[in-house]
Amino acid sequence: MVLKVNKSKPRGRVVIPGSKSHTIRALFIASLADGQSEIIRPLSSSDTLSAVEACRALGANICVETDRFIVTGTGGNIKTPEDVVNVGNSGTTLRFGVACAALGHGYTVFTGDHQIRKRPLGSLIDALNNLGAHVFSTRNNGAAPVVVKGPVNGGRTDLDSVTSQYLSALLLSLPLVANDSEINIVRLNEVPYVEMTLWWLDKQNIKYFNNNFKSFHISGGQKYNPFSIVIPADFSSATFFAVLAAISGEEFILENLDMSDPQGDKKVFDILENMGAKVSIQNDSIVIKGDKLKGMEIDMNSIPDALPAIAVAGCFAEGETRLVNVPQARLKETDRIHTMCQELKKMGACIEELPDGLVIKQSKLKGCHVSGHYDHRVVMALAIAGLNAEGETTIDTAEAVNVTFPEFVDLIYQCGGKIYLKGDDER
Repeated sequence: MVLKVNKSKPRGRVVIPGSKSHTIRALFIASLADGQSEIIRPLSSSDTLSAVEACRALGANICVETDRFIVTGTGGNIKTPEDVVNVGNSGTTLRFGVACAALGHGYTVFTGDHQIRKRPLGSLIDALNNLGAHVFSTRNNGAAPVVVKGPVNGGRTDLDSVTSQYLSALLLSLPLVANDSEINIVRLNEVPYVEMTLWWLDKQNIKYFNNNFKSFHISGGQKYNPFSIVIPADFSSATFFAVLAAISGEEFILENLDMSDPQGDKKVFDILENMGAKVSIQNDSIVIKGDKLKGMEIDMNSIPDALPAIAVAGCFAEGETRLVNVPQARLKETDRIHTMCQELKKMGACIEELPDGLVIKQSKLKGCHVSGHYDHRVVMALAIAGLNAEGETTIDTAEAVNVTFPEFVDLIYQCGGKIYLKGDDER
């Protein structure tokens, strides 16, 4: 699908949908619990529905309703799936699923789409093998398809957590194994996502010791209890509207956001405020209004998913913006450092790659044809660039937005944005 975007000034009030990261963690914990859990106002997107199918394959009974998921868990008794588990485009589901499958006794095979089959798993595979499981990549390249056989027993392992999902996957699964486990952290990117996982463990009264993110001790022989929870809104999705307001000079009221939530991407509001936007935090919403932005250096290590959108903000900021310390952005659905550099250059951006980020100078963008590379965050970032560029911008592979934010196009249109899917005659 192709997204057509023209310069316009959307503004207004937007209810931000539920967090993908929270929804998937809730699904896996509920699936490992003994009893029935209720996940209220979850994100319903391609990625979260992939997580639903993976958890079903591992033995959970999940009823998908309009505004909730009802999950009857396995009590940690993972079954051997009847078929290969296809996680679609969801890297979180792949990493969490592999670690959960290692709790079982049979063989489980995981695969995914063409992007998933390029995303690394090597350090997680090594760690699970060190802890007693038998896990291997069918192509011997540290990526899916991957075969998992348990049970994992516990013990000690090193972990190079180039993505936080490796550590989160182990933290979710290891409380249920027979013995205690010790994880020595060689490297850890994206700490806020691990803090989110620990937030869930704390709610479940799971016993663990965090040695300042240098090592973790997880007690074995524990269990998860059923729960009922309302899923918080997604700061990663809110990022696109926040940047849109900041670069356009317009105002958005973003509802359903809680700054006390552990999501790392809430830092985006501090960044945009430091760049010059006006931000007001209210009880359950954030008001952001654009103003003259100034470039700055931003350490993106904890918020790699925000890189595409912040790269666009850099194009509209006076002077130079440097996005640094985020090499793991090259390991997402696409190499987002290279992809954003390549596509924004087509629009006239003065931008260059660093090994671990981007350097962007204030630029006058012009509409043209760009590629979304089947990457949801790239598509949405290019869309907000197009809304502020002269002329028309067309973005291919726009269907990728369904991975995390199916309502994205409609919400911008409802707020006055000139944006529509090619061939949609209603608009």
